[in-house]
Amino acid sequence: MAMAQTIGREAPVGSPQARVDAWLERFEAALTARDVETAARMFATESYWRDLVAFTWNIKTVEGREGVADLLHACLDHTAPSGFRVTEPPTEADGVVEAWLEFDTATGRGQGHLRLTDEGAWTLLTALRELKGFEEPRGPRRPQGVEHGVVRGRRSWAEQREREQRELGYQRQPYVVVIGGGQGGIALGARLRQLDVPSLVVERHARPGDSWRTRYKSLCLHDPVWYDHLPYLPFPDNWPVFAPKDKIADWLEMYVRVMEVPYWTRSEVTSASWDERTQQWTVTVDRGEETVVLTPRHLVFATGMSGKPNIPSFPGMDVFEGEQHHSSQHPGPDAYTGRKAVVIGSNNSAHDICAALWEHGADVTMVQRSSTHVVRSESLMEFGLGDLYSERAVAAGITTEKADLTFASLPYRIMPRFQIPIYEKIKERDADFYARLEKVGFQLDWGDDGSGLFMKYLRRGSGYYIDVGASELVAEGKIKLAHGQIDHLTRDSVVLADGTELEADLVVYATGYGSMNGWVADIAGQEMADRVGKCWGLGSGTTKDPGPWEGEQRNMWKPTQQPGLWFHGGNLHQSRHYSLYLALQLKARYEGIPTPVYGLEEVHHPS
Repeated sequence: MAMAQTIGREAPVGSPQARVDAWLERFEAALTARDVETAARMFATESYWRDLVAFTWNIKTVEGREGVADLLHACLDHTAPSGFRVTEPPTEADGVVEAWLEFDTATGRGQGHLRLTDEGAWTLLTALRELKGFEEPRGPRRPQGVEHGVVRGRRSWAEQREREQRELGYQRQPYVVVIGGGQGGIALGARLRQLDVPSLVVERHARPGDSWRTRYKSLCLHDPVWYDHLPYLPFPDNWPVFAPKDKIADWLEMYVRVMEVPYWTRSEVTSASWDERTQQWTVTVDRGEETVVLTPRHLVFATGMSGKPNIPSFPGMDVFEGEQHHSSQHPGPDAYTGRKAVVIGSNNSAHDICAALWEHGADVTMVQRSSTHVVRSESLMEFGLGDLYSERAVAAGITTEKADLTFASLPYRIMPRFQIPIYEKIKERDADFYARLEKVGFQLDWGDDGSGLFMKYLRRGSGYYIDVGASELVAEGKIKLAHGQIDHLTRDSVVLADGTELEADLVVYATGYGSMNGWVADIAGQEMADRVGKCWGLGSGTTKDPGPWEGEQRNMWKPTQQPGLWFHGGNLHQSRHYSLYLALQLKARYEGIPTPVYGLEEVHHPS
């Protein structure tokens, strides 16, 4: 295969196409010759290579020429990359040439993205798309669906499915058990199904989608439909921009059935232990009328970013005579008309719950304990998401896959540089909105470095509200505002540290969620949880994201310090995109493909 294949006719010298072709040809020649130093010098002094499994069997970003050289010294021989080629004409803006790529490795096919400056490669993304010989049965490889002819004892599709469901976990053991059947577990289950990896998703609720169905009734997605598609089955063209939670729940339930995801409901994992000798797990599942023991090789915690509630312990909670619950248990506003409600917290759930309570005639006070980043949904759509996830993006030919890879192509180290100007525009456009919030005493922030919502989400998963109306109620004083830490509760009130007393018939603790490894502690023990460490965050050294810098989300979608233990979670976008890379890692191990992991992260924060 010729190096640096181009599309169309020969490009003019100095054009974006010619520059990319030349760089790819030299890069591939250096890789083929195993000339690591030459390959590394083709990167700019400030440069970043982000690899999603293709070279590293990890999710890893290296920085600078030294980082590139280290990656190549470790990975080049077994990866054996070749056939780098552009897939569409490169473009140039502000002195940066951008190009979409494809390439091959010894075991798979990859895709990527290159940003090229006069000094060399500024950013390179390489992402594994499929494993050679183990491609998904899609398009021309789709299954026939019927076996023509006469077959004695033929079983129908329905009979085969019923037999599979009856035997899995009993006569046949899954290779992978996924704990948690929300959008993350379902997306991964669908990927593993298509890759023919024996797997089982275990969900404690009665039906797929119940993790949404059981939330407060006013809940709607704050992310738009174009951002939220699941693998294989995008939402239809008439799907609402912001879907109500029950509609999402019904879609997930349908998806499990249509995509044939192996899925147990009313099943709770009560314990899991790892056998170092056999290299497998013993997973105990309570199925109500029986206890089942599973022995998978791999265990995935897909319990979600919003899975383990942070329930505070304030003095006086035991003497409070009204109702009190975490936001995850909030039933909705109907029963609280005419009653005094105190909602502790000031992020997404707090605002949603306060607004719904006000709509139903409750007297509502929000207790803001620390500053909150607020961004209007319309502004976020226009400036933050519109270029990649919108009807405008679709009309411009931006597919969901291309949008996901574009977002993934920006290394986290430099992402704030791209985010800060967006939020400066939003701050200017919505200046009156923010002034009205500040006038009533609402404490605003834009992240530690002004980089706004996405970086707050990636660093800590909290501290923000996407405004869909509640901020107007705050600005107008219809949702009352109090500030400070909680000192204690009395029989009928919440008392703040400064002595302010808030009468309450209802207290809602909108106090967020803990790290996903809290579920590991509950199920596999604290020692195991400490071994893998904290999940989520980048090590940015910003609020609630302690250093050192790690460059990728801690423990997510990649190998951990515990063999056979994985984490999968995040929003619908991340569940869709990163489920592919986790599924490919599991498929490779299932098929016995060597997977030497480069750059396995150390644990800096046990929990």
